[in-house]
Amino acid sequence: MGQTSQQAPGRHQLSQLDVLEAEAIFIMREVAAEFERPVLLFSGGKDSVVMLRLAEKSFWPGAVPFPVMHVDTGHNFPEVIEFRDRRVAEAGVRLVVASVQEQIDAGKVSEPRGRWAGRNRLQTPALLEAVEENGFDAAFGGARRDEEKARAKERVFSFRDEFGQWDPKSQRPELWNVFNTRIERDEHIRVFPLSDWTELDVWAYIRREGLELPSIYFAHEREVFERDGILLSDSPVMNRGEGEEVFTETVRYRTVGDLTCTGAVRSRAVELDDIIAETAATRLTERGQTRADDRASEAAMEDRKREGYF
Repeated sequence: MGQTSQQAPGRHQLSQLDVLEAEAIFIMREVAAEFERPVLLFSGGKDSVVMLRLAEKSFWPGAVPFPVMHVDTGHNFPEVIEFRDRRVAEAGVRLVVASVQEQIDAGKVSEPRGRWAGRNRLQTPALLEAVEENGFDAAFGGARRDEEKARAKERVFSFRDEFGQWDPKSQRPELWNVFNTRIERDEHIRVFPLSDWTELDVWAYIRREGLELPSIYFAHEREVFERDGILLSDSPVMNRGEGEEVFTETVRYRTVGDLTCTGAVRSRAVELDDIIAETAATRLTERGQTRADDRASEAAMEDRKREGYF
């Protein structure tokens, strides 16, 4: 008689991380097979670090068959930019930089002014111009559904029209991981292989793979000030208001972005196991806790995504 309640001898059971990795690799290979000019969005943050490792695994022992692109606001953490350049060189991939500063200098966008000013929203025109100029027809992103409610609406293959815009009501079904990859001229797709991952999955994968990260992800002393309950890094590009006094705090970052809107959290976690323990204990999402730009309105992220944001 065949075995029923017991696992068959020699049968290998995949772990949760193995399943997530296999799904992401399948998605990356599907895009490479179906599209002519993919690109991987790479900020140097933890999710894009995982994405680059998955790309390396997807095509090993060959080279990653597409470039990486960073949409650079010009107001980034120096530690992250240094890490970005070093990691890209190590991977042997071409780096495309879509520069917000160049857009401002060319008069294509206007520099926001005032205490709440930031360049995060200016990433959208820089991104869309780079997609058009390079002829990219698919762009891998590291967004996850657990990050924010607008991102929870995304399909794995998120279609953008000829203006780069996203309509959450006009998405294609993805039953049984069957993806419709047809696009018209000037359209493109955003692809999110980490859609079903959680923040804990990302950290567990980083630990398993021994991936290096920018130093700001680990607890360190930094000059910060508090605004609207968020600890922001002091910098010459910050417009501090009256009463926003600078003090030294031991912090780390859960997410990486433009320093004018990316907040830190108080932490003593200097090892991966400590970060994983803190993440498991919190009930606040990383963006909900640390991203000032998401607090502009209830639909702040969705509004930006409709315009063409990540």
